[in-house]
Amino acid sequence: MSKIETRDRILEAALEVFARKGYHRALVDDIVRASATSKGAVYHHFPNKQAVFLALVDDFAARLAGAVAAEIGARHGALAKVEGALVAALDTFAGNERLARLILLEAVSLGPVYQAKRAEVAGRFAALIRGYLDEAAADGSIPPLDTTVATLAWLGAVNEIVIQWLHGGVTDLRATIPGLTRLLLRSIGARAGTDAAAS
Repeated sequence: MSKIETRDRILEAALEVFARKGYHRALVDDIVRASATSKGAVYHHFPNKQAVFLALVDDFAARLAGAVAAEIGARHGALAKVEGALVAALDTFAGNERLARLILLEAVSLGPVYQAKRAEVAGRFAALIRGYLDEAAADGSIPPLDTTVATLAWLGAVNEIVIQWLHGGVTDLRATIPGLTRLLLRSIGARAGTDAAAS
């Protein structure tokens, strides 16, 4: 087994262990057993349990970024790209429920290192959304507005929908995508005739 395969196996096992036991109750020994590797292999890739968890966050962030990039690449116009980013983000969360649960619910108590990592990931997504909102305002697709405030409001809405889904208040996250994107686009004054606002 290659180093990359071993690392991936450890992370898959860690996700299962964290999902079953929670971060705080999970032990490195549990991850070793679940991955059918050795303690040495785990410590070769990760100095501690927190590093394993942060690697899961990084992997999810990379998956999210890849999905967003693919969706944006298939669309034309700033508003359509913003909509694509929202669709890709919600779809990525919907396809990774256990990891979403860990990142958004379980990890809240993990302290400043995790909070800094979460802020970094959210900041990258926010910068992307804000950039396309700025572009949409510049090309007249939406009226001038404070795109920083709009971006934060959008991220808050997406975060709350995902958290409600994780708590069972929303049964089908993917089913919320069309209505939520329409609502968010209207919130910034997207004209009804634009492709994004009409979809």
